[in-house]
Amino acid sequence: MKILVIQQKMIGDVLVSSVICNNLRKAYPKAHIAYLIYPFTAPVVANNPNIDELILFTDEFRQSKKALFTFLNSIRKARFDFVIDAYGKPESQLVVAFSGAHTKIGFAKKFRNFLYTHAIPELTTPKTNAGLAIENRLNLLQPLQLTIPLDNEPKIFLSEDEIAQGKAILAKHQLDLSQKIYMIGVLGSGTTKTYPFPYMAQVLDAIVAQTGANLLFNYMPSQQTQAQAIFDLCQPTTQQHIHIDLVPGSIREFLAITHHCSALIGNEGGAVNMAKALGKATFTIFSPWIIKAAWNFFEDGKKHVSVHLQEVKPDLYGDKNAKEMKNEALNLYAQFTPDLWMPVLNNYLKIN
Repeated sequence: MKILVIQQKMIGDVLVSSVICNNLRKAYPKAHIAYLIYPFTAPVVANNPNIDELILFTDEFRQSKKALFTFLNSIRKARFDFVIDAYGKPESQLVVAFSGAHTKIGFAKKFRNFLYTHAIPELTTPKTNAGLAIENRLNLLQPLQLTIPLDNEPKIFLSEDEIAQGKAILAKHQLDLSQKIYMIGVLGSGTTKTYPFPYMAQVLDAIVAQTGANLLFNYMPSQQTQAQAIFDLCQPTTQQHIHIDLVPGSIREFLAITHHCSALIGNEGGAVNMAKALGKATFTIFSPWIIKAAWNFFEDGKKHVSVHLQEVKPDLYGDKNAKEMKNEALNLYAQFTPDLWMPVLNNYLKIN
């Protein structure tokens, strides 16, 4: 049996959708399971024993019709029995259409359901603390009528060498593992997912004042100037606890370092999802326009905690949808001052 799972999106999405692969392995131990993703997301599922093959959808396939046709032809020649489309956009639906699989599963989409043998409606309200992002992915397995108990936790698999490498990097920077170390998701993937710089500096000042912990910044190389700007806004005593020169050189290196941290605190995004998959505690600051119910998986008020503007100022939302809220993100962020949720963080820091 050959199964293809498709998730052409960001790191967090690829990690969450890997739960499909994990459960397929339990249900079909001898199946060949392939995962179609973008190249930059591959590190997050590296070493996953439940995935036999990573198929990378490169930029070339968008730029060249010939390259795309060759790729689609290779998918057809692979003769997959099942295709599970967790992305549900034209790119992935094209793969589904060309696959030739006898079972094609995807999310129900207006005018596109004919592409699938099974079109699954998406849930709008979570049934468990796993959250909508995970629950909807697992719902794609319904047509297979699996008899196994489903595992809803995404997992990242680090090798012993990677764990040792992370420890060595911290030691090189004279970080004591017996003391608290927090990985800080200091920046989001864009301005509409990034807590305002002055507010974030206040948060970091409060963390150091309460815990005396060492702080590591996680951000993309292109965000170095912004990360430095937040550092500069912090109090001098806080700056002494921020190891801004320790910058992971890759996603796998970030994972290896985070493995040794006490928790990850910061903007919602892929880093939070990766930390959870490593079994680390997380404190998440949600962007005002992101639907919290979709991505606050496994929140329990202790190990995993998050804050959202809608919880403290619900009157700002009304009946507006996510797209409308995204357009107002910066104005909404301005009203999400740290004092509104700092008591929640203070309680969290006492535990983690």
